Amino acid sequence: MAGTIRKVNVVGHQHPDTDSICSAISYAYLKSQVDPDTEYEARRAGAINRETAFVLQHFGFEEPRLITTATPQMKDVNYNKAGAIDRETSLYRAWNLMRDDRTSTLCIADEDGNLEGLIAVKDVANANMDILDSQIIGRSQTRFSNIIETLQGELVVGDPDGLVTTGSVIVGTSPEMMEDIIQKGDVVLTTNRYETQDYAVRAGASLLIVCNSARVSAVVREVAEERGCAIITTKFDTYAASRLITMSIPVRAKMLDADLVDRFSVNTAVEDAQKVVARTGHRFFPVLNEQGHYDGIVTSSDMIAPKKKHIILVDHNERSQAVYGLEQAEIMEIIDHHRIGSIETSNPVLFRNMPVGCTCTIVYDLFQENGVEIPTNIAGLMLSAILSDTLCFRSPTCTPRDVFVGKQLAKICGEDPETYADAMFDAGADLTGRTADEVFNSDFKVFSRGNIRFGVGQGSFMTESSRKAAEELVGPYLADGAAVNELPMVFYLFTDVKSQSSDMLYWGAAAEEVASRAFSTSPADGVAVLPGVVSRKKQVIPALMETLQRMQEEQE
Repeated sequence: MAGTIRKVNVVGHQHPDTDSICSAISYAYLKSQVDPDTEYEARRAGAINRETAFVLQHFGFEEPRLITTATPQMKDVNYNKAGAIDRETSLYRAWNLMRDDRTSTLCIADEDGNLEGLIAVKDVANANMDILDSQIIGRSQTRFSNIIETLQGELVVGDPDGLVTTGSVIVGTSPEMMEDIIQKGDVVLTTNRYETQDYAVRAGASLLIVCNSARVSAVVREVAEERGCAIITTKFDTYAASRLITMSIPVRAKMLDADLVDRFSVNTAVEDAQKVVARTGHRFFPVLNEQGHYDGIVTSSDMIAPKKKHIILVDHNERSQAVYGLEQAEIMEIIDHHRIGSIETSNPVLFRNMPVGCTCTIVYDLFQENGVEIPTNIAGLMLSAILSDTLCFRSPTCTPRDVFVGKQLAKICGEDPETYADAMFDAGADLTGRTADEVFNSDFKVFSRGNIRFGVGQGSFMTESSRKAAEELVGPYLADGAAVNELPMVFYLFTDVKSQSSDMLYWGAAAEEVASRAFSTSPADGVAVLPGVVSRKKQVIPALMETLQRMQEEQE
């Protein structure tokens, strides 16, 4: 298998139903027990419906995290986790960090990790070359501590947290040459001459830098303390010190402000990031974690070969039902109970496909095969999935194996299947505060036959009144649902669990003819009444597929 496995996402289909979510959670748990060295996480590919929400709450589970794409994201890139620097860091230290880390860009962040800016090697070089800007130290509000570090100096008088706030940088040679030149607040560089040092302090300098490791007399120190002038000694001569001192200014004075910096989230798709790289021509970009805090820095070359996401698919194997970008992921396993669909893999994978009523029935068998005990809450999830998919063992898709497994799981979790199923279906049928879009997408799947794509949704209801209410809500939305999914036709089953029948609403130019021919019925007012039809998988999809195939052949 290509690439190092960072973690494995176990995910069901888009518009997830109860089986899709519960099988993902249950199988992720099983895999974690069998392979504890790898992280397996259940994910959801869409919003959960009310039935599933009831199930999760009943057995004490949180919703799985949403996964919107299987394409490589920045979190799948081996970017540099180099720490950010503080805005008060000197250019000198930034330069040394760039040299030591062999990078040309550093990010600046505050103590909470909020990105404040970015500084590149060219910014440091430009500052170093601007030798005529004698006021940059004061204008940048430079700390004495930065100057001490840059000049490898020693503070003789003053507070290391003090600031240079005004004035220019001047090289003092003699009192005569400095007369009328030094202004209050200037930074003056001198050597060992007592007269020059004393004059500079008395003339109002805010900082005296004594070069060549020269001695500072007690008298000069005393005067400096009285007049609030700091003194730093350095081993460098006045030429070197005058060049180096510019490098003591804080990086905030030269950084590119965060508002102007292109950055990526760990969730940014690599293909989207590469478009930004191509547009801007930049090489380095900050990466922010899911909380929006600085996490590292990525280069354009880092994005060339990102790690693929590792995916286990449950409860589907249709490309049209899978999370976006699946073709760019590494599919490891498929556990499903539907017809074999259109998903292709680049490598051989474990594909467990069985003609049973629910994916969780297969997951139960896998628990048994691996000798892993099923916890009470996991058993509750798996029972819920089986009851949902088999309509409490009433669906024609239900097999003796589903019934056996369901009863075994009921013993483990302590639920009565009939009583619990009624409560679960009632929760799913509750339309209070729900929109047509929410109900439509609570269990909707896209299928294809040849070059025709169509969608089929289904809702299960315990009472006729709740079923009729759902029909009235969703019926007018069918056209919008088709448009959102770019489908020429959609069908929606409203199934009465107890009467074992369904009303099928439909939309699309050829939908009525398809419904009529598929089920040998006479639809009226956009509704086909289908007695005895409760299974989308076994009774509806095969009939629609066969009818569409015949209609295509007739047209040819």
